[in-house]
Amino acid sequence: MEAVIGHTHRRLLAFSSTSLCSFHGKCPSFGGLSIHNRVKLHHNSLLKGRDDRNNEPLSLSSFALNCEVETPKKEKTFSPRKSNIALRVSSDKIKRTMKSSVEIQAPFAAKSFFELGISSLLIKQLEKEGLNVPTEVQCAAIPTIIKKHDVVIQSYTGSGKTLAYLLPILSLVGPLKEPNDEEEVEFNPKHGIEAVIIAPSRELGMQIVREVERLLGPPLKRFVQQLVGGANRSRQEEALKKNKPLIVVGTPGRIAEISAAGKLHTHGCRFLVLDEVDELLSFNYREDMHRILEHVGRKPGAASTIVLGPLAKWSERQTIMVSATVPFSVVRAARSWGTNPLLVRAKGVVSLDSLSASGVSSIASASATKNSVTQAAIGSLPPGLNHYYCVSKAQHKIDTLRRCIHALDAKMVIVFMNHTKPLKDLVFKLEARGIKAAELHGNLSKLLRTTTLKNFKDGNIRVLATNELSARGLDVPDCDLIVNLDLPTDSVHYAHRAGRTGRLGRKGTVVTICEEPEVFVVKKLRRQLGLGIQLCELSEGRLVACKEEEDDKAEAVS
Repeated sequence: MEAVIGHTHRRLLAFSSTSLCSFHGKCPSFGGLSIHNRVKLHHNSLLKGRDDRNNEPLSLSSFALNCEVETPKKEKTFSPRKSNIALRVSSDKIKRTMKSSVEIQAPFAAKSFFELGISSLLIKQLEKEGLNVPTEVQCAAIPTIIKKHDVVIQSYTGSGKTLAYLLPILSLVGPLKEPNDEEEVEFNPKHGIEAVIIAPSRELGMQIVREVERLLGPPLKRFVQQLVGGANRSRQEEALKKNKPLIVVGTPGRIAEISAAGKLHTHGCRFLVLDEVDELLSFNYREDMHRILEHVGRKPGAASTIVLGPLAKWSERQTIMVSATVPFSVVRAARSWGTNPLLVRAKGVVSLDSLSASGVSSIASASATKNSVTQAAIGSLPPGLNHYYCVSKAQHKIDTLRRCIHALDAKMVIVFMNHTKPLKDLVFKLEARGIKAAELHGNLSKLLRTTTLKNFKDGNIRVLATNELSARGLDVPDCDLIVNLDLPTDSVHYAHRAGRTGRLGRKGTVVTICEEPEVFVVKKLRRQLGLGIQLCELSEGRLVACKEEEDDKAEAVS
């Protein structure tokens, strides 16, 4: 009997709700309802009939409908699929907001590497090399990487960014990682390549290789393998097969080439490091970088389009990007290639999503993008630099360079020019004046470039004449003078050139030698970078700073 009464009651409620919807043209409150709300009204009436515990009378408020009606411009048909997509998008936004609000706790004032959580075996190796106190960017980056976050490391040139990502990687993979009770005492490589490090130039790649070898020590240096362009490819492939390295360091072209040949298996790779990532985003590396990102590990939560064999398995990779400057292109790439990436700076770790909420993603115009790049260039400059510019005629530039070297008593000098051909003439004239010099550029063989860099670092060469090849990643800690014999093309190139000196807290000097018609370019760089690039003169064997009262007033008015 109760079942019959309940069934009849539900039919009456359904009929009443349908009747209410049928005269919506006569009632203004119902006339403004969309089809979606009418269906919702009918559905709620059925639910109300199933559980009418409070015996409430039927009303609009009982169905949780608003009496205020918004009239849409165009009537849209209700689509459950679109509604689900909207719900999914909103939930993703909530997750990103929750993720960005999480504060990363890092010991920014660590006095030893032990406080950063790296392995004890690696700490012993660091002590042998005389490395006891971490830098600020290492204090922020190492714990964040160990916690398996994708990161973008930004800090000024020479602040120790290379060790900031090498130390946590070596603490988690390889023979120096912290041994567990379940593991054997003797390290036995089982998983193949665990980390791939990409560098835009051969010099930077080999520099990273030497740094890893220094940390591993001579008996274990076989666990790192260089795959840089210009070297013998067949020997590189033989070394991969023989040594079975855990860490591979190379340039995009050579790594993509060996990977395409099937000689480099990186699907189980856990770490992908992109050093000088702003340079790797250039058009020249686009195809190679696309292949590397497809074959090195797998982005968490993403399905790979490549089918592996029955015994092979994809590993979720951790993406680490490194650069002195982080323009918007790097932020966009980090969001695309990583998962919830964090921006790591000295004394600060923030989410890139929270950064976009504060206005980074709103960079739309070309001028705004240019300003953001300039601000990034300012942050990349080492703090202990003195900047000068000197006016000279074109035919007297080399002699001005000689006088500048003697006036500052510089021991290790890097001279930048924009083109390769004048480098040989510069070296010849400096040698004729009794200054030991050498050229470094991309047209030289790999062996000659390596020999030149070694002689320069050992002090056998006083002046290294180069082009933009050495403006990124070249680590010569004792370099005390940078000379721009040709003007850099923009503020970013000036910052990368200047960053070759003043490394790891040392003092350094940057001198730009320009002609009279080029002075306005130097002043423009001074305004963009906010640096005190002072006019100077070489008088009586000394570098003397000059005042520019009229020019300063003109700049203040502008």
